[in-house]
Amino acid sequence: MLQDKVKTVIDEIRPYLKADGGDAELVEVTEDGIVKLRLLGACGHCPMSIMTLKMGIEKRIKEKVPEIKEVVAV
Repeated sequence: MLQDKVKTVIDEIRPYLKADGGDAELVEVTEDGIVKLRLLGACGHCPMSIMTLKMGIEKRIKEKVPEIKEVVAV
């Protein structure tokens, strides 16, 4: 299942987010390949969070789960 694959990738990334005082919660994976994440802790209000989301989390998820088109924060 697509959601399980995405969750596995997020679990791999989580230690890096937690090291900086943040975290990410998987909210939804839509049928059209959009991953919705809730950024938590330091990631929720960090000015670099969009960069982390797009260049870090999204890039990694798309590498491991090519069916994903985009990752967005909710």
